[in-house]
Formats: sequence, C-alpha cells, structure tokens
Amino acid sequence: MGYTNVALKDRIMEMHPEIEEHGISLSLDFNRQLKTYDIKLEKNSHRLVTHLEKKDADECMDGIKCISLAVRISEFTRNFKEK
Repeated sequence: MGYTNVALKDRIMEMHPEIEEHGISLSLDFNRQLKTYDIKLEKNSHRLVTHLEKKDADECMDGIKCISLAVRISEFTRNFKEK
C-alpha cells in the first residue's frame, strides 16, 4: 500500500481527535532501518516517541485503529486532562 507520511499523520489525527483537543503536536518519519514509523507526540516539556509497525500503519490507513498506538496516545493525553 502506498501513502505519504502526511496522509498517515492525517489519518492518525482523524482517528485520535484527542491529540488536537489537547494541543499536542504529532510528527512522524519512516525509519528505513527498522521499517517502522517513528511517531513523536509533544506538548510543552512532555514528549513521547513510539514506533508504529508498517503493517499497523497500513491497517490504520484502511481505517483499522492500532490498539498499541491508541494505548500510548491515551496514556500521553491523560497528562493533560483536567481533573
């Protein structure tokens, strides 16, 4: 399946609206050595770097939510929810 990093980023943002809701920036790059996407979430001094397997990225583009990425995003955004 062929798609751009921008298209994958847009899909992740679409599937995880909490990223934008909390003002978190997301960037990603394809890691040729590991054949994964390196995903970086940042807000203020908080930063999370994680990897998304190519197979999971392909499924994401097909509209299937990647559970491992969803868990990491949820854990990160939990830092910014009002108590």
